[in-house]
Amino acid sequence: MLGQVTTSYQVETSSSINGGVLAVIIIVSAVLALAHLIGFWKSLDKGGESGAWALLFIVSCFWPIAYRPMTKLVGRPQWWVVLMYIPLVNIVIMIILSIDIAKSYGRSAAYGVGLALLPFIFWPMLGFGSATYQGPSVAAA
Repeated sequence: MLGQVTTSYQVETSSSINGGVLAVIIIVSAVLALAHLIGFWKSLDKGGESGAWALLFIVSCFWPIAYRPMTKLVGRPQWWVVLMYIPLVNIVIMIILSIDIAKSYGRSAAYGVGLALLPFIFWPMLGFGSATYQGPSVAAA
């Protein structure tokens, strides 16, 4: 009987530890998402677009539409947003748009890859840093 109480106690302890780890993961994820959102908002403002587009990142099904102002800033056709809804293609398009946006702000292609892969670091750096919007990086077709 004593062994059963100990086992039950161990299960409760591990459950509370797992709950604490989950809470930390959720808090860290929320902070990183907020950093991405604020940096994206500020970057859009620098380019002359409404930063409110960044709020679409909150609703995941509208996430690709948030790239509409990016296509406008870099000079890509607006229909590229539709490509963001196609699995695997969306990864390639996101990287291309990120590189183009970096070039539009006078940054390197490597910085654009950083925008795509580590948005919670690079978008705030772009938004609050010294970069200025220099116009579309892609010539209109």
